[in-house]
Amino acid sequence: MGRDELNDIEGERHHPVAGRIIVDKDCVAEGAAWLASADPRFAEALKATGPLPLRRRKDGFEALLAAIVSQQVSVAAADSIWNKLKAAKLTGPRKVLGATDEELRACGLSRQKIRYGRALAAAKIDYAALRVAPEAEVVETLTAVPGIGRWTAEIYAMFSLGRADIFAPGDLALQESARILFDLEDRPREKALRDMAEAWSPWRAVAARLLWAYFHIAKQREGIR
Repeated sequence: MGRDELNDIEGERHHPVAGRIIVDKDCVAEGAAWLASADPRFAEALKATGPLPLRRRKDGFEALLAAIVSQQVSVAAADSIWNKLKAAKLTGPRKVLGATDEELRACGLSRQKIRYGRALAAAKIDYAALRVAPEAEVVETLTAVPGIGRWTAEIYAMFSLGRADIFAPGDLALQESARILFDLEDRPREKALRDMAEAWSPWRAVAARLLWAYFHIAKQREGIR
């Protein structure tokens, strides 16, 4: 990594509108240390999980199309479909709009996901603008597209945009992990977990990483692709 790229990363760590941006593992480690000092249960979870993954992804059309592909299918099935789309060079907006139903179905997309993929391609989202947009604007812009719900929008903001203080309380694995870690009688619903996560600000995205990692240990299965 060159000096200019390092300077760019350092400059991206804080944005006056977007807030703190997670750009490398040091950011994740900083957030994890803050959470561990704020709550002893997070400290215990971190001992069990070890260092947390960065999990940064590229942003843009492909990231959201991949999220649509992943909906309601196993990780293996989603990977298979995505690999077929890549092999067919059908992962760009113009390619998706120009492809026939038969070509997209041959890659494993259902009729509904074909509709969602085309809606996303036709939406002409300004992905560069989303990088510095407020969280509410990111969620509003993305959820206006058929097939993209709040969970997908929050996951995109967390991993593709690197937002440090966003959470996805609708995620079942996060809910179950919170139940186990915090010894709750019942799994918290979305609103209850969203309220609970306010105490984890400004590192809610790192709290999510920690809860997912802890879920994997507790349940011996992955909670997110």
